[in-house]
Amino acid sequence: MGSGRLYAAVAAGGVRRYATYRAATAAGVFTNTVFGLILVYTYLALWDERPHLGGYDQGQAVTYVWLGQALLSTMAIGGGGVENDVIERIRTGDIAVDLYRPADLQLWWLAADLGRALFQLVGRGLVPFAFGALCFPVSLPAEAGVWAAFLAAVVLGMLVSFALRYLVALSAFWLLDGMGATQLMWLAGTFCSGMLLPLNVFPGALGEVVRALPWSCLLQAPADVLLGEAEPWGVFAFQAVWAALLLAAGRLLQAAATRRVVVQGG
Repeated sequence: MGSGRLYAAVAAGGVRRYATYRAATAAGVFTNTVFGLILVYTYLALWDERPHLGGYDQGQAVTYVWLGQALLSTMAIGGGGVENDVIERIRTGDIAVDLYRPADLQLWWLAADLGRALFQLVGRGLVPFAFGALCFPVSLPAEAGVWAAFLAAVVLGMLVSFALRYLVALSAFWLLDGMGATQLMWLAGTFCSGMLLPLNVFPGALGEVVRALPWSCLLQAPADVLLGEAEPWGVFAFQAVWAALLLAAGRLLQAAATRRVVVQGG
C-alpha cells in the first residue's frame, strides 16, 4: 500500500472508531447545545450593555458562540484527541512497537487525529451550529467562496491543534505521566483560543499577545474568516506558519524521544 493510501486508511479508521461511540456523540451534541445556550444569553446581555464589543455586532457575537460549540471537539480544545492514546502508549511502552512500523510516527497520528476531527465536526458540531442558526439571529455569509475559505481555515486549524497536542504527548517520554501537561494545554486552549470570549475583546497588549499565539488558529482565525473580519489569505498564512513551526518542533522532539527509547533499550 502506498504511503498516501496508508495514511488515508488510518484517517478513515479514526472516523470509524469515533463513529462507534454513538451514545457519547449524542451526549456531546446535547452538552454543546446546552452550553451554547448559556453562552448565547450571556453574550446577548453583554452585547446589550456594550454594543459592537470587539468590533462584533450582536448577530456576529451569537454566530461566534455556535461556531465555538461546533469547533470545540473538532479542535480538541478541551482535550479528547489522539494525544491521550500517545501518552498511554508511551506509559505502557507500546510506543516502541509504533516506532518499528513502516510508517512515520508523526504522520500516522496526524492522520488518525484528522479522522477524529472530521467525525467530530460532522457528528458533533453541525447539530448545535444548525440549532443556533435556526433559533437565534446569526450573521452568516451567502457567498460560497467565504464558506470554502472558512473550511480551509478549519483544516489548517486542525493541523495546528494536532501539532500542539502532539508536543504535549511527547513530553510523556520525560514526564512519564502526561496528566499535568494535558491539563495545562486544556487551560491554555480554552483561554487563548477564544472559547470563552472572542480574542478581539481582549484589551491592549493582552489582546495582541493572545491573537499572536497558536491557539488563536483553532477558533478565532476560522471565525474571522466566516464573519468577514479578516482577509482569508492573511489568516491562512498565519495558520500555515504556526502549523509548520509546531510540526517541525514535534519532529525534533520525536527524534530526541526516539534516541531516549534506544538508550533505554526499548
